[in-house]
Amino acid sequence: MLDLTYELPKPKVISGAKHDWELVIGMEVHAQVSSNAKLFSGASTQFGAEPNSNVSFVDAAMPGMLPVINEYCVEQAVRTGLGLKADINLWSAFDRKNYFYPDLPQGYQISQLYHPIVGEGEVLVELGDGTARMVRIERIHMEQDAGKSIHDMDPNMSFVDLNRTGVCLMEIVSRPDIRGPEEAAAYIAKLRQIMRYLGTCDGNMQNGNLRADVNVSICLPGAYEKYQETQDFSHLGTRCEIKNMNSMRFIQQAIEVEARRQIAIVEAGGEVEQETRLYDPDKGETRSMRSKEEAHDYRYFPDPDLLPLEIEQDWVDGIAANLPELPDEKKARFIEEFGLTDYDASVLTADVESAAYFDEVAKGRNGKLAANWVINELFGRLKKEDHDITDSPVSPAQLGGIIDLISSDAISGKIAKDLFEIVYTEGGDPAKIVEERGMKQVTDTGAIETALDEIIAANPAQVEKAKVNPKLAGWFVGQVMKATGGKANPKAVNELVAKKLG
Repeated sequence: MLDLTYELPKPKVISGAKHDWELVIGMEVHAQVSSNAKLFSGASTQFGAEPNSNVSFVDAAMPGMLPVINEYCVEQAVRTGLGLKADINLWSAFDRKNYFYPDLPQGYQISQLYHPIVGEGEVLVELGDGTARMVRIERIHMEQDAGKSIHDMDPNMSFVDLNRTGVCLMEIVSRPDIRGPEEAAAYIAKLRQIMRYLGTCDGNMQNGNLRADVNVSICLPGAYEKYQETQDFSHLGTRCEIKNMNSMRFIQQAIEVEARRQIAIVEAGGEVEQETRLYDPDKGETRSMRSKEEAHDYRYFPDPDLLPLEIEQDWVDGIAANLPELPDEKKARFIEEFGLTDYDASVLTADVESAAYFDEVAKGRNGKLAANWVINELFGRLKKEDHDITDSPVSPAQLGGIIDLISSDAISGKIAKDLFEIVYTEGGDPAKIVEERGMKQVTDTGAIETALDEIIAANPAQVEKAKVNPKLAGWFVGQVMKATGGKANPKAVNELVAKKLG
């Protein structure tokens, strides 16, 4: 059962010259749908192709070309909505959003302003300190991506690449529930995690497959609570949108910078103007891009080339029945089934590949021991070498084999680390390696006792000291381990040392 009890984080407070101010943040996240073809054409969505090579006649807005909806993109949007516990609208429609830019061949973008495919949902955003916030999703709609203008290839001209034109985006619009930069980054991370589990967006921010428009405003302490009671936005400050953010770090920086800019304006007696701004990380400032347009500025109207989109509840139910186990549910299961800490379960469920790896290693084994080896030994080594779990040279079966040898007392923890190093660098079956290289733990108490007796006989002074100060008994344990090449069972050694030294 998923435990949804949590403590709310405190809002970010920034001290101005006259007052303390709180932040209010809403986000519009553009997530590129994982699909081989575009939203209204069969052109490829492959990243990194030669400029203008993935462009159909529809994408290029050739005369007479009509859009045809990609059913798989619709399915991916529905799947995302279900993963965010959102309402799925069985009837939705496409609109034309009219604006003119060189990388928009049609002169309009096909979007869903009035009737989106997904309605209200929610995302639980955990902050790693025991606090969490439920961020409400207002809507998710599908729309075409625009192309890309390139300004740095020639001093006198700009170039246009239409490969991205027509790629399906899901715009995920949140309510203004986020209260600080760290929360904003955590919200993006949680959305990305969920969509990766669902397989609906790869979340690659570097390629532009996930980017965010961040709406920032400020208010005096207490004003946000009045907004919550009334849903009256007049209690909040004027918001400014920071456009096209594709870095967690820069999102946090931009929010802080923009909030301080607004505070300075308001405390000087001015008014914040609603506008779209860009963040310049080199200068550490936001700058005006354009005044904030309203819906009427884009002259939205229903797209005459596309019928309303009608889907059946049975189809939606079929998608819901095949959803994978999502991060929150998986984390709760890891905690309950394997007795893991909240932290360890969070680390293991951070991405779908890591969670699947651990699930396989822990199956039928001691979950805590498996988690320790996956997180500390494997993840630690992979991070050191700048690899991720998909590059792991140690398979779940191999790591599980090492854990089996530990659990059966065939090897000690120290030997296990040596064995892990061999498997990591050379590969092979752990059990065979132990057998062939004579790495088995010495469990014969007679052999251990013989070694201990020899050490005691050779060190009478040390024996007397250990009898006075029992902490010095560890010296004898170390000597026995050394004498047996580290193969003696540590538990048996400790018990014999305690017995011999009284």
